Amino acid sequence: MNVKVETVDSNMDTVKLVVALLIAVAAMAAFYIYPEQSMLLRVGGLLLGGGVAVAIALQTVKGRNIWGFFHGAQIEVRKVVWPTRQETVQTTLLVILVVILLSIILFFLDWGLAKTIGLLMGQRG
Repeated sequence: MNVKVETVDSNMDTVKLVVALLIAVAAMAAFYIYPEQSMLLRVGGLLLGGGVAVAIALQTVKGRNIWGFFHGAQIEVRKVVWPTRQETVQTTLLVILVVILLSIILFFLDWGLAKTIGLLMGQRG
């Protein structure tokens, strides 16, 4: 019995997602089809169509799962310990210093290899 219920729900979810997609596409198409209308009206229609499409999509199992994912991500972001300004500045300066140092090392390595290959090829470096 559960299999039939899940199948019916799945079919209805598919229908809801298709309807949501069609509404979103229609809102975007209307935005571009009617350029002579005021921008405020066109953007309002686009936002309204997008809102209705999202509201319909959230009524499906996949929509609720996606909403739950974003809610969980928001909770995790609150748990992050962000570095202080001083730590950020020190780390940035260290990265810049290492990049400059490695650039100098690679420059001299390239220059030395070019001279060596020039000597080996008989071009008198």
